Amino acid sequence: MKLSIVLVSMAVMSAMAFCQPNQKAGDMIEKEAFGKLPDGREAYLYTLENKSGMVVKVSDYGATIVSIFVPDKSGKLEDVTFGYDNVSGYANGTQFFGATIGRYANRIARGTFTLDGKVYHLPINNGLNSLHGGPAGFYKQLWTAEPVETKEGPSVKFTYVSKDGEEGYPGTLTATVTFTLTKDNALHIHYAAKTDKPTVVNLTNHSYFNLSGDPTKSILDEELMINAKDYTPVDTTQIPTGKILPVAKTPMDFRKLTVIGSRINDDSEQLKIGHGYDLNWVLNDYNKKVRKVAELYDPSSGRVLDVYTDQPGIQFYSGNFLDGSQVGKKGIAYKFRTALCLETQHYPDSPNEPKFPSTTLLPGKTYQTTTIFKFSVKK
Repeated sequence: MKLSIVLVSMAVMSAMAFCQPNQKAGDMIEKEAFGKLPDGREAYLYTLENKSGMVVKVSDYGATIVSIFVPDKSGKLEDVTFGYDNVSGYANGTQFFGATIGRYANRIARGTFTLDGKVYHLPINNGLNSLHGGPAGFYKQLWTAEPVETKEGPSVKFTYVSKDGEEGYPGTLTATVTFTLTKDNALHIHYAAKTDKPTVVNLTNHSYFNLSGDPTKSILDEELMINAKDYTPVDTTQIPTGKILPVAKTPMDFRKLTVIGSRINDDSEQLKIGHGYDLNWVLNDYNKKVRKVAELYDPSSGRVLDVYTDQPGIQFYSGNFLDGSQVGKKGIAYKFRTALCLETQHYPDSPNEPKFPSTTLLPGKTYQTTTIFKFSVKK
């Protein structure tokens, strides 16, 4: 079937559903205002819906996943991600809910790295280190949106041009993130980037998941599998030590579905440093091809999230710094360990660790990577 994409303009009530004659109900995109930024620019929200009834809402501010509505084992549709009701929450927020992270996801030690003999200095915004591209990273930028017609399902592409020197990074980088919702309830995220100078790039999505659909419920009863026999331990500032250690006989062993809360409070120095899980796992079978790397299961709802990626690592963060100070959608305060993140990416601090897979992008080359969040249910 050829997909017809429908954009709802500001002149039309976006709450209504629109289909063209050759389009089946459900496969569509809607566009609506999402609020104004402090500088007066308007942000927009794009709603993707497939024939199965799954709904994904993404914003051009931060190329952000705002909501993901998926059915439970009874068919009840609920939102399984954290976020805000309008763009002001994201503009003022500090938890990266659903955002595209760049130019470099995760931490860079002391906010410095050397490339081609030159030392670059980045903003320090996480203790002694630079985190997620700095305080004005990609998650704080307004991207350009372009709906895309695909055979796979409704799709929207966001583009952002990061100028040479922005947040300390070299080279003007043109980045795109394309979200596509397929008929089998999978959200495909494709990243691409080009640069005019050598630079470092590490993009990811920072969605917070709670598969129960109840944002007040802890995620400690959910079960997680990570296809990794090793992880990268960190020092007290959460920077990798450079070692790669086995997960066997440690609380980091998620090679089979394991209740998240079963070992999160173990007497482990690595867990104490992050106040729970906040580490990078070295994914098995890394060959730059997409493969299944993780599975999340909520027994209460029956919802399953399978994560696929071509990346070498995944950061599992168990929501240890959620403290109720962030008030999200429907006025709900997001509390301790009520959501988790599965951030597909290269390892933290790779620009300073020659033994880690390289994150250097050169002119004439294209950075490309894909992550898939696929939802299903167990009854």
